[in-house]
Amino acid sequence: MSLSAAIRKVAYHLPATKLTNDDLAREYGDWDVSKIYEKTGINVRAVAGPDECASDLGVAAARKLFEASDLTAENVDYLIFCTQSPDYFLPATACVMQHSLGLPTHCAAIDINQGCSGFVYGLSLAKALVESHIARNVLLITADTYTRYIHPGDRSVRTIFGDAGAATWISGVESNEVLIGPFTLGTDGRGAENLIVRAGGARTPLTDSAREVKTDEAGNTRCDANLYMNGPEIFTFTLRQVPAAVRDLLGRASIGMEQVDYFVFHQANRFMLEQLRRKIGIASEKFCINLESVGNTVSSTIPIALQSAIDAGTVAAGSKVMLVGFGVGYSWGATMIQVI
Repeated sequence: MSLSAAIRKVAYHLPATKLTNDDLAREYGDWDVSKIYEKTGINVRAVAGPDECASDLGVAAARKLFEASDLTAENVDYLIFCTQSPDYFLPATACVMQHSLGLPTHCAAIDINQGCSGFVYGLSLAKALVESHIARNVLLITADTYTRYIHPGDRSVRTIFGDAGAATWISGVESNEVLIGPFTLGTDGRGAENLIVRAGGARTPLTDSAREVKTDEAGNTRCDANLYMNGPEIFTFTLRQVPAAVRDLLGRASIGMEQVDYFVFHQANRFMLEQLRRKIGIASEKFCINLESVGNTVSSTIPIALQSAIDAGTVAAGSKVMLVGFGVGYSWGATMIQVI
């Protein structure tokens, strides 16, 4: 028997404020509620309040995890915080969260700036830390407040994104089986401009011109400090890269599709997920769509969907689950886990 990193527990937290399809239909006046749901698979999005940051959502998720598991704050020796909406440029938000959660001072704490593939990337780091005996208990927290980046007049993204935090405990167990892995990971920075907040960093500071609001040919209003998404290009990238990543992972794992009990992909939107499912050839009963009451929560979609499937009894101890993240960067990552 050898030490194998495993996911021990997942918990998540949603902000109290909600944005419903009815709210959007009333606001815009010319939208049909059923059509919004048909395309996105979303009825309700959780939205961070004016004083809520990503760290607050992540801390709340971690506290729920402590309450629901045997992990205590003093036993965490490595914190990975995955976000694209940090509290500050510096210090690392993970350091602020270490103090908020009461984690010991010998606990390492780092931020990783990653989006829709961030949970899978974080798992790859956590697995390496545990199995190399650098850390015993890794707390992987994902949290984003993308709604802060969205202009109210940008219909192209307003229907999709919600805010959330998720906390995942990874530690080692004695096992002859690989409980997390293998991995396939990839990056194509040529797609960086297709999902981006252009202004606010060192490359493009927040000047008056960066704050100038414009309306594009499709009627979407935003400035360079807002989130921009080129939906058609993201869709093309996804249909090209995700099936290839799935095939590569199956090859690395030396298993066939029929040996995977359940598939949890990044919950982008219903239309994209259904297109991927059909193209890859996954049976609908083995494929997760978990958007209706949360929306696309970026780095937290996979842990939220995974825990929801566990809570529903769709997956149980011994289930082999494929996790696939993809999006901003461009970046993608896929891995296998066995539920314990």
